[in-house]
Amino acid sequence: MTFRLALSNQKGGVGKTTVAINVAGALNARGNDVLFVDLDPQGHGTEGLGLADAYDAAPPSLFDVLLDLDARPHINDLVYEHEEFDVVPSNVDMFSAEPKLTTAMRSRERLSMALDELDHDYEFVVVDCPPSLGNLTDNALLACRNLLIPALAEGTSIRALEILFDQVETLEQGYGVDIDDVGLVANRVETDGEAVEMMDWFEDTFEGRIPVWEVRKRVALKRAWNEGVSIFTHHEECDMERAFLDVAAHLEEVAR
Repeated sequence: MTFRLALSNQKGGVGKTTVAINVAGALNARGNDVLFVDLDPQGHGTEGLGLADAYDAAPPSLFDVLLDLDARPHINDLVYEHEEFDVVPSNVDMFSAEPKLTTAMRSRERLSMALDELDHDYEFVVVDCPPSLGNLTDNALLACRNLLIPALAEGTSIRALEILFDQVETLEQGYGVDIDDVGLVANRVETDGEAVEMMDWFEDTFEGRIPVWEVRKRVALKRAWNEGVSIFTHHEECDMERAFLDVAAHLEEVAR
């Protein structure tokens, strides 16, 4: 059975897409068959995987699959073969998806319905959410039911996490489902005092509930992005590979 994973944090600038790409890369490096879905209208994941041309491609796109119930099977036509894992790219038309979904029937279930149409039996589907809370992020949370949270080791993350958890609880109550927090990735961690304090806060807050991984700021992660690959295909070695492999190993355990 496919394990679906949403990466979400409505606070922008946390490196969410970098985490998503490298988690997908780590899962692939451990031998898993992975599909990466870029649900962000900005298309950073699409660009970061070297598929910028797909972002401007003519219909059908992910926008059509989400908005037209009859177009759901076309999600199979959107799959691109990346050297590490398959990708459903975002598209410039996705900027219109949020307002149009507001009035659509079963508006928050469209992604789940589309993923159910996939012909290929992936072991993992990794969904990169927009940096906002709305219909698209709700679609990802309801479709995946598993949430990995990228966050910065900064004081501003506390309020952002409170808002995210409130939204998850609202969806759980409204739809009668469980959305599991599978972990938190503290991203671009530096060595200043605030970062040290926040790492302590993460550990104290989530101890016994979910694991917390620390990914330190490394230029190799940016260079891998510029090459359109994860750190696992990038030519430089990076000590942060271990953190992402640990995330992947935990996800495999949860998926069993």
